[in-house]
Amino acid sequence: QVQLVESGGDLVQPGGSLRLSCAASGSFSGISIMRWYRQAPGKERQLVATISRNMIITYADSVKGRFTISRNNTKNTVSLQMNSLKPEDTAVYYCAADVLVSGRLAEYWGQGTQVTVSS
Repeated sequence: QVQLVESGGDLVQPGGSLRLSCAASGSFSGISIMRWYRQAPGKERQLVATISRNMIITYADSVKGRFTISRNNTKNTVSLQMNSLKPEDTAVYYCAADVLVSGRLAEYWGQGTQVTVSS
């Protein structure tokens, strides 16, 4: 069984920074793409950033220049450094990953971590 566990969510003032982390554990052969999503109340889930195993990165336009995604392939972790946070960044943030289990890739999700940007 594969588990993804996020951490780092918190209440922060506008202009502040937070670092989210996500660790994968369980029985698997490898991890392909890792992603961060977010979902604000009453809104659809949004893809925030992706990073491939060989470090190809994409960002949503709304976070470019403010957020940085990174990963450690040895530790099976992915992080999201969030700077210059805005109230509109308030959401539950989820990590997701395409994990190779028994020769097949399947997508796994974490439980989410709350980020609140407010003064």
